[in-house]
Amino acid sequence: MIVEPKVRGFICATAHPVGCRENVKRQIEYIKHLGTLDGPKHVLVIGASTGYGLASRIAAAYGSGASTIGVMFEKESNGRRTATPGYYNTKAFEAFAQADGLYAKSINGDAFSHEVKEQVIQMIRDDLGSVDMVIYSLAAPRRTTADGVTYQSVLKTTSSDFTNKSWNLRDNTIGEATISPATEEEITATVKVMGGEDWIDWMNALSQAGVLADGAVTVAYSYIGPELTYPVYLNGTIGMAKKHLQASAAVINETLAPHHVKAYISVNKALVTQASAAIPIVPLYFAILYKVMKEKGLHEGCIEQMGRLFHEKLFAGSPVVDQEGRIRLDDWELREDVQKEVMEIWDKIRTENITELADVEGYWDDFYRMFGFRFPNVDYTQDVEI
Repeated sequence: MIVEPKVRGFICATAHPVGCRENVKRQIEYIKHLGTLDGPKHVLVIGASTGYGLASRIAAAYGSGASTIGVMFEKESNGRRTATPGYYNTKAFEAFAQADGLYAKSINGDAFSHEVKEQVIQMIRDDLGSVDMVIYSLAAPRRTTADGVTYQSVLKTTSSDFTNKSWNLRDNTIGEATISPATEEEITATVKVMGGEDWIDWMNALSQAGVLADGAVTVAYSYIGPELTYPVYLNGTIGMAKKHLQASAAVINETLAPHHVKAYISVNKALVTQASAAIPIVPLYFAILYKVMKEKGLHEGCIEQMGRLFHEKLFAGSPVVDQEGRIRLDDWELREDVQKEVMEIWDKIRTENITELADVEGYWDDFYRMFGFRFPNVDYTQDVEI
């Protein structure tokens, strides 16, 4: 089957298996280039198939030779349609890891469910004994809790309408977009899905089952961003969820203190994801940020961020944290000189000069590569097995 990208707005309905493999291969090569470190040896990654979760798994496996178990919720191909990119990413990672003598197994299912937690615990018992690191990197739009209630997250403000410049990805024009405020029920639902309740549940389940090593480390990912995006991120529904995530780190630290477990929030930089592409106003900021950071030699993708997390922030002596105990991988994004240039461009950007003032091509390269497309060494005219 010849696989081509089928993009509708901010969604791509196809994924290229060879391109996804190339994406994983490049990330592995980057971590190998950084060299080895004295890091974790048995790692569980919850949300392991794309983005920061996949990059974390690669950083652990190829940075410190870790055995990894990944949890994801991906669709296989039905013979007519391709699998999701996370499915192909995971298959590729497992093949590379096993060829390099590394243990790598995955469970495809709903990470929020009790059943998947039990499957993971049994796999750890059977194969690893215990885990010394847990990465929590779920990016799910909905969650069904144990009582059968399904919650749906929303990306809205929490106080009033927020109107600003926005980039129409369909026709490459700049106009205005308004993000409306969420109801109390929507805020509660978003915190249920994207907050730290399930992270706490995972850590308690692992500890109670006796498969969490003494002194284990756990990390969950967050984003703060610049003042420009505060209404939709920091002070929006997602921000409320991330504040709950931060509070959950404190709960884990207190609850599992007898086992010397340490929970951290890593605040990462802005990167193109399926979720971020869907939010009005945000993609334009990202495209401008990409241009500025690339010109300054500061731009990082997921794997560069996770390389820095493992090699410079977490396992190079004492963890490097801010006053609130958070790891800051957004430190380069929020540098004063970077943000000053971004806002100068923001004020003067319009449809006529967007390709000059923003990294439009880089934005779309990152978007398509999430799905295995736009790799120059992949022949997309060839038949592939999906």
